[in-house]
Amino acid sequence: MLNTTEQDSLYPNLSDLAIGDIVRAINEEDQKVALAVKEELGAISSLVEHLLEKMKAGGRLFYIGAGTSGRLGIVDASECPPTYGVSSDLVIGIIAGGDSAIRKAVEFAEDDTDQAFRDLQAFDINQKDFVIGISASGRTPYVLGGLMACRKAGISTGCVCCNRDSEIGRNTDFPVEIVVGPEIVTGSTRMKAGTAQKMALNMISTSVMIGLGKVEGSKMVNMQLSNHKLVERGTRMVMEKTGLDYESARQLLLDKGSVKNALAFHQK
Repeated sequence: MLNTTEQDSLYPNLSDLAIGDIVRAINEEDQKVALAVKEELGAISSLVEHLLEKMKAGGRLFYIGAGTSGRLGIVDASECPPTYGVSSDLVIGIIAGGDSAIRKAVEFAEDDTDQAFRDLQAFDINQKDFVIGISASGRTPYVLGGLMACRKAGISTGCVCCNRDSEIGRNTDFPVEIVVGPEIVTGSTRMKAGTAQKMALNMISTSVMIGLGKVEGSKMVNMQLSNHKLVERGTRMVMEKTGLDYESARQLLLDKGSVKNALAFHQK
C-alpha cells in the first residue's frame, strides 16, 4: 500500500482547471493541515517536555533532513539566534548533501544511511543532545540511518513525519506523525506535508525557548537588535516596562544590548 504522501491527488483534472480554481483547491487542501497537526498535539508536547529537560541540562537540538524537510530544519534553527538571542550552536540544522543542498538538490544524498550520523559527529554530538529527524515519507534513508545510530549511541530522538506508523516513527523515541492526506500535486510533499512540518517545528522551537526563559510574557526580550525595526520594538518594550521616555529607553537598550539586560539594569 502506498504511503499517504504518495497517493493520487484528490484533483485528477488539476491541469484542466482555471487558475482561480487551482488556487481555491490549494487553499481548501491547506485548511486541512492545521486540523491534522491538532491530532498530534499530545505527541508534540511529549517531545518538547523531554527536549526541554535535555536543553536545561546543557544539551543541544539537532534537526536532520533531506530536501524540503532538511531546509525546513535549517530555517527553524537559523531563526533561533535572532529571535531568542541564543548561540548559533544551540539549535543546529543539518541537510543531506551539505550546505550546497540548501539551494540546489544533491543527487542521491538522501539515500546514504550512514552520512547523517557522520554529519552529527562533526558537531561532537553526545548523550546530552536531542536529534529530530524530519521526513515527509517517514522512510528517508539519510534520516532513518541517523536516528537509528543515535539511539544506539544513547542519544534521545524525535521525528516529524507525515505518514502513520512510519519506519522512522518506529525507530524514534518521540514520534510525531502528522497525516495530511494526499498532496494536491501527487507526491509534492513541499506543500501540505511541508506546511505541517513547519507548523510542528514552530511549536517545538517556540515552546522550548519559552521554557528556557527566552520569552517574558509574550515578548522576545532576548532578540538580537539586528535592524531598525527590532531596535524600535525593543525601545517600546523598555518604555512600557520602565516609564522612560523614548530617547532614554532607546539609549539604555542600545547600551545593554537586549531588552532583558536593559530592564535588569534599570531595576537595580
